[in-house]
Amino acid sequence: MPLPKPIRQLKINSLTWMIGGSSLLLFVCSSIRHALFESSAWDLGIFDQAVYLISQGKPPISSFIEFHILGDHAAWVFYPLALLYKIYPDVHWLFAVQAIALSLGALPTWYLARQAGLKEAQATTMAVVYLLYPLIFNVNLFDFHPEVMALPALLGAILAARLGRVLWFSVAIFFILGCKAVLALTVAAMGVWLLVFEKTGESTKRNAIALIAIVAGVAWFLIATQLIIPSFSGTEALALNRYAYLGNSVLEIGKNLLLKPGLVLGNVFSLDTLEYLGLLVLPVIWGLSPQHLTPLVGAIPTLLLNILSESPAQRNLVHQYSLPILPFLVVAAIATLASGRGWLQNRRWVILWSFVAFLALAKYGYFGSIYLDSLDTWQATRDAIAYIQPHGSVLTPPQVAPHLTHRPIVKVAITGSESAKLSEFEYVLLNLRHPGFGSTPQVAATLLERLKTMPEFQLTYQSDDVYLFEKRS
Repeated sequence: MPLPKPIRQLKINSLTWMIGGSSLLLFVCSSIRHALFESSAWDLGIFDQAVYLISQGKPPISSFIEFHILGDHAAWVFYPLALLYKIYPDVHWLFAVQAIALSLGALPTWYLARQAGLKEAQATTMAVVYLLYPLIFNVNLFDFHPEVMALPALLGAILAARLGRVLWFSVAIFFILGCKAVLALTVAAMGVWLLVFEKTGESTKRNAIALIAIVAGVAWFLIATQLIIPSFSGTEALALNRYAYLGNSVLEIGKNLLLKPGLVLGNVFSLDTLEYLGLLVLPVIWGLSPQHLTPLVGAIPTLLLNILSESPAQRNLVHQYSLPILPFLVVAAIATLASGRGWLQNRRWVILWSFVAFLALAKYGYFGSIYLDSLDTWQATRDAIAYIQPHGSVLTPPQVAPHLTHRPIVKVAITGSESAKLSEFEYVLLNLRHPGFGSTPQVAATLLERLKTMPEFQLTYQSDDVYLFEKRS
């Protein structure tokens, strides 16, 4: 099925400026956060170090998690990302890729709206709704995560499925699976939706596309979780500890979900779940109607994973865990608008609702509050970093680690590191005022006292409770 004539060619219009402006804004925001030492070893440090090591032709074994990056989420997408670091190794590449990917989702959103029969102004409104969804802004501030690149690909895959473009759908699916292993469940669920509920396009191609998604999703999930991740990490996926009450392995958890549903009912029917669902739908609740909720079948795996997790971080609009839900919310809202249903029809009211939701739920206020907490040691930290030579092994606070990850060994001074073998490091940087997430002033003070008694280390820099020790040559 070809694209309708009005949308065969996208004009250089407001949508282009919106995507460009959003990309620039998101890039600037994440860069400022990083410059203020508010990014973290988890997860920016892990991914930046891995991409850097790949670009240098070295095994991407992160010194934070101490195993190959493929053992984390089986995300092979880090390898093509490393091509950017070959041009010039800099963490801002990741910020740029993330900002562009998050913003670029507005493009397939616009096309999906036009394909559904909406007028150009309405399609542009849906693009605005997407860009103002608070999760887009918030995820951009939370370091870097490879699954952000899957967001426009998911929307593009849905468009390709509706247009009967088997090749483009397959390419999109291939890319999505390479961003994070767990996205395989989303791909499989999307296939179920396309097969059972979606009626757009030619049935033969649609069914073929749906089967591609189901088979590819299930196959990659099993390959990634049962072969790739254990082979490269030596254990099951790290995130399994969030579901320990359900079992000790992926297969055991799946078995218990099927045979012991009572284990999960308490989590599913709870006030936490109700609050989480409210946060998800509030920005687009005007565009959700019972008659057009079937696209949300594709969101069920992510929704269940977040609800069942023992980590509260998976049930908010701050972290990346809810990203795979957004494309299906957008498609459901488009279907409602195209049918003439929904609480709001006037595009001005829709944009106003989205803007108010953004103001209420986006974390832009962090730039005037928590992101300034360590400003009193900002210059001292920068000065201390300037003394650290490239490639030297470092022990440092978590918030400083992403500024020193272009080396094989960098570890974090957190609780439990008080007894670390300090002689393994060439540099030890401490911040007694702001020891960082996972640490305390007591941990930093204990390390400081140990270093003062070690003749092999000399104090190279000290200012504003920031200390840098260097191993004597």
